[in-house]
Amino acid sequence: MSSAYWASRTLLSAAELGVFAALASGPLQIDELRERLGLHQRAARDFLDALVALGLLDRNNDGYHNTAETDLYLDPNKPSYLGGMLEFHGKVMYSPWASLTAALRTGKNQAGHDNEEEMFGNVYADPGQLSALVTAMTAYSAGSATALANTFPWDGYQTFCDLGTAQGMVPLQLALRHPHLSGIGFDLPAVGPIFEKFIADHGLSSRVRFAGGDFFTDPLPPAQVYVLGHVLHDWGMDAKRALLQRVYDGLPGGGAAIVYEMLIDDDRRTNAAGLLMSLNMLVTSADGFDYTGADCRGWMADAGFRETYVQHLMGPDSMIVGLK
Repeated sequence: MSSAYWASRTLLSAAELGVFAALASGPLQIDELRERLGLHQRAARDFLDALVALGLLDRNNDGYHNTAETDLYLDPNKPSYLGGMLEFHGKVMYSPWASLTAALRTGKNQAGHDNEEEMFGNVYADPGQLSALVTAMTAYSAGSATALANTFPWDGYQTFCDLGTAQGMVPLQLALRHPHLSGIGFDLPAVGPIFEKFIADHGLSSRVRFAGGDFFTDPLPPAQVYVLGHVLHDWGMDAKRALLQRVYDGLPGGGAAIVYEMLIDDDRRTNAAGLLMSLNMLVTSADGFDYTGADCRGWMADAGFRETYVQHLMGPDSMIVGLK
């Protein structure tokens, strides 16, 4: 574990340098690939062969080429591209994590902002960071969005609103799998054009639309189901409770709220991903933290929800459902 970051940083640098994009159209010999990537001669061979040894590239007489997996997931021209997540980790997450010790001693984030509003404001004001964030969230949410579409009893509802929608993976999956549903993706206005193109590219603009605003201050679009995916952990306790209360107040009777995260297990012993995600919130946010299903059920009960339950989605992700 002490040197696991070596492999991680090698992958992140490969994505940043454009290794997989350079090989998307076919194999290249080392000299041509080195020149295309702008690598120093001293570094090139060991770096590229390290990618081979890590299973991220292959090499034969024709030169270096992508593996089946990197061709599928790291070619920017494919719809299955997940490189936005790598870009986000490399440019936004990596540096604050290097200062985890300082964060543990001070309780202060290491990302250089004072609060969540400033954090999101800075990211959303920079088109490059915004694009990296929303495409990262698409990759991050794809599996759970699909599981959500297949797990929750959507037959009993007609409308939904995805709060903090980013590029729109949750609305996309819900609309694809449930033709009777119509929905709204709600996020800060800067996300609108990115969301609308993503939905239009999948032919769903007639049933899925974007609404811009701040979910703490602006009216929430009316819906029978509100979804908060990988959102609630961004905020401190007061903001978490305030947002859940706004969701409860906005729902009609019989409506539902769905919160999904890398939930920490109730015994706080086994879901390392949830606990590490909470440390991620420590180094990157002012007050954010992750939580257990029991924690969130308690907050939902305090907001007025008459019934709550926890259900696993996939991997480390689970959802907490609250019924009004």
